Amino acid sequence: MTTTTYEGSCHCGKVRFEIDSPITPAVRCNCSLCRRRGALMTPTFAEANLRIISGSEDLAVYQFNTQVARHFFCRHCGVYPFHQTRKDRGLWRANIGCLHGVNPYALDATVSDGASLSLAGDV
Repeated sequence: MTTTTYEGSCHCGKVRFEIDSPITPAVRCNCSLCRRRGALMTPTFAEANLRIISGSEDLAVYQFNTQVARHFFCRHCGVYPFHQTRKDRGLWRANIGCLHGVNPYALDATVSDGASLSLAGDV
């Protein structure tokens, strides 16, 4: 996998960030949250490869079920730019739709079985 630096932002632009990550293989998750938000995500990357350029104070966190994964979203526009994974809290994924110059519709994607990690079943 080739690692590249990408710039990204939420919809309103208040949250701006950079990541050092490949974008393929792109992943969709089948957990209840990811099915509803429909995001295409990068492969996992280390926390050190995420840099919030501006808007850290504009981020809110959503946690559910096991309360391990942390899903960040912009308080203003509601867009999800990235999250900390449940399987390994040192790993992150970014929403490919938030990366500047990347067409998420041009990428093939696999499905990660996040639903099997749920303690509450399908919510």
